[in-house]
Amino acid sequence: MDLSDLLSPDGVIVNLKVSSKKQALQELASRAAGRTGLSEREIFDTLLQRERLGSTGVGHGVAIPHGKLAKLDRIVGLIARLERPIDFESVDDQPVDLVFLLLAPEGAGADHLKALARIARVLRDSTIAANLRTAADAAALYTLITSTTESNAA
Repeated sequence: MDLSDLLSPDGVIVNLKVSSKKQALQELASRAAGRTGLSEREIFDTLLQRERLGSTGVGHGVAIPHGKLAKLDRIVGLIARLERPIDFESVDDQPVDLVFLLLAPEGAGADHLKALARIARVLRDSTIAANLRTAADAAALYTLITSTTESNAA
């Protein structure tokens, strides 16, 4: 699965100014609402429910909040590079500065899991993560994350 199938250039946010996990989820839900046509509140509530099961902060400064929504017709992703790292209750207790939001239709099943695995595999690569952290702008960040498919195939 190519990340370009999930992410479009307008789904990239650089230097997102947030000071907490909740604020980050709210801002991402707002941006996702604009891309999906779903309500910001519905997206935010879905993300919060998932976080209550356990943090989606996967370590090394990365979080992958995700959820399934009944009214969604395709898998949608957004990536944000935060202006400053925040506490995300990550598994390694390290602050997070790269957040990849993944939303999937309720019936996505295996495709949702494949997308999560692909995102985790790409962001777990320390070289890729470092390059994402220093990308000049949203276009450069988009190019970096979507071009990893060839060099980091599933």
